[in-house]
Amino acid sequence: MFDREFMLPTVSAAVFALAATGCGTTAAGPTRVEADATPGKTSYPLTLDNCGQKVAFTRPPRRVLILNGTSVGEVESFIMLGLQRHILANAQSYGVSDDPAMASAIKALPTGGLKPNRNFEVPAEQVLAAKPDLVVSHWSGGFDARKGLATREQLAAAGINTLVNPVNCAYGKPEATPGEKRAYEKKSIESSFEFLRLLGRIFDVQHRAAQVTTDLRRRLDAVRARTAGRPPKRVLIAYPGMSAMNANGLPAVWTGRVADQVVRAAGGVNAFEGRSPDAVNTINKEQLAAAQVDVLVVGVFQPNEDPAAAARGLFAGYPQWRASKTRTYATVAEGVFLGPLNAVAAEKLARVVQPDA
Repeated sequence: MFDREFMLPTVSAAVFALAATGCGTTAAGPTRVEADATPGKTSYPLTLDNCGQKVAFTRPPRRVLILNGTSVGEVESFIMLGLQRHILANAQSYGVSDDPAMASAIKALPTGGLKPNRNFEVPAEQVLAAKPDLVVSHWSGGFDARKGLATREQLAAAGINTLVNPVNCAYGKPEATPGEKRAYEKKSIESSFEFLRLLGRIFDVQHRAAQVTTDLRRRLDAVRARTAGRPPKRVLIAYPGMSAMNANGLPAVWTGRVADQVVRAAGGVNAFEGRSPDAVNTINKEQLAAAQVDVLVVGVFQPNEDPAAAARGLFAGYPQWRASKTRTYATVAEGVFLGPLNAVAAEKLARVVQPDA
């Protein structure tokens, strides 16, 4: 957003060693794809309701532009499914990853000369000039005209399809429906799998999507099985490189259902579990000092960060933590965010949170 795998196959194998063929299912309807649906072959035209907007595909998109959204979950999902050749331009990149092979794969993608604005989004004129046939956004706010961005309606008028990661329909959408708000509030690891299956339908690679999600789910279950029955450790996830998000200038403390579930799988409990993700904007020094922290997890957001130095600084600033006394810390990148590397993060964290497992 790092210790290596938890005695399981690496995600690199899932990214690069899957069969080259794939199929999909037919049907018009909402973008949610049920976990137990049997993969078939996509029948075009395929019509979807995505965040209240009708999106119709007559064939798999061939010129995809992926907006930034301060995310890498969407581009990583494309890579996991072997869809790199469909990407015209990608604006998502941290330069670091819980799987080094993923960071290299993202770096190899074309950027199309895109230059995001100060809000890390791609201005409307750049998107339109690229002439994509599909624009993918992490959130609805990626199509906000008030930020100088192309709207979904504007792109549709130019013959360009758009897609928002369905669990984030309410994110950046003032007129979000109650259902969209509930989906956003209940975002989970399963949401990462749902987006993979959605891409499987759109690009007619449903068998591949099913294989990837099955593999990732098995890896998570394996971690949970190894850590089950052990007293959970209190885990604090802090991203020093995201301190601009915190009104108090402190490292961003990561909370939310996806992060909490990853930590639980690793045999821990998020020290701020149950807090809204917005808590990263308000947590202060007193709250950090009062937190029970057995394991510090230093989040890495950019390649020039030094997680060891960050850990030393936090240990010195909060000597009362048990983690500070034992010098116990792990590192993580994007694996605690929405995206396909949640299983990798759980594997890495489990080796530090429950080392005897």
